[in-house]
Amino acid sequence: MSKHHLGEFEEVVMLTVAILQGKAYGIAIIDELENRLNRKVSIGALQTVLRRLEKKGYLSSEFGEATQERGGKRKRYFQVTNFGMQVLQETKEQRINLWNAVPKISFNN
Repeated sequence: MSKHHLGEFEEVVMLTVAILQGKAYGIAIIDELENRLNRKVSIGALQTVLRRLEKKGYLSSEFGEATQERGGKRKRYFQVTNFGMQVLQETKEQRINLWNAVPKISFNN
């Protein structure tokens, strides 16, 4: 078992950042999560997880250019680090191993 553990929300946030390929900032991540998973996500919960994942070295971030639409405020863009991709791969393998261990049961209805 890996020494790196991802919670379910951490995992889906990292996967979403990877899906968005360089366009992953707060609202874009929320929109993608809500559309793909059909579940509501608060900006506060997302920001907490993004900071935690960055602190662990799974994500990195940088500021984009200031935009008029945001009153000069810059967006923080996130990307999955190489280390983060390794952790995601380990997590995927763990999940597959668990699914493969589930006995095949035939239901006779």
